[in-house]
Amino acid sequence: MIGYRTPRHDAFGKAAARLDDLLNYIPARIAAVLIVLASAFVPRGRPGASFRVMARDGGKHRSPNAGWSEAAMAGALGVALSGPRSYNGKTTDQPWVGGEFSARIGSAEIRRGLYLFVVACLLEAVIVALIATLALAGQIGFS
Repeated sequence: MIGYRTPRHDAFGKAAARLDDLLNYIPARIAAVLIVLASAFVPRGRPGASFRVMARDGGKHRSPNAGWSEAAMAGALGVALSGPRSYNGKTTDQPWVGGEFSARIGSAEIRRGLYLFVVACLLEAVIVALIATLALAGQIGFS
């Protein structure tokens, strides 16, 4: 990982990490919206909760981008994600995403999450194919 947060490596890669944050600002939010939409097509998906948790908790993550899709997924699955973590034996107190739900996650939630991810990817493929088809038909231009 470039820019790993240790005193020795703090400055290394900081510019690359900030550029990554900037370039992924819009794609991260598009991915979160795709997760919200996909949750409508997943058994026991919760599109309303997915949108609500995304809007409320998306900015709570220490990453300016990762929290949006994580929050959308938490709401869609009805689970709490993120929260306190342990790195090198030290616990960091991070806020919960989807904190009103249980943090107990098992194989069923993981399978549902993977299913939801695949559905979101398929939605993205359909949108890209539609845009490409319209562009080739001359209905929209990219010049």
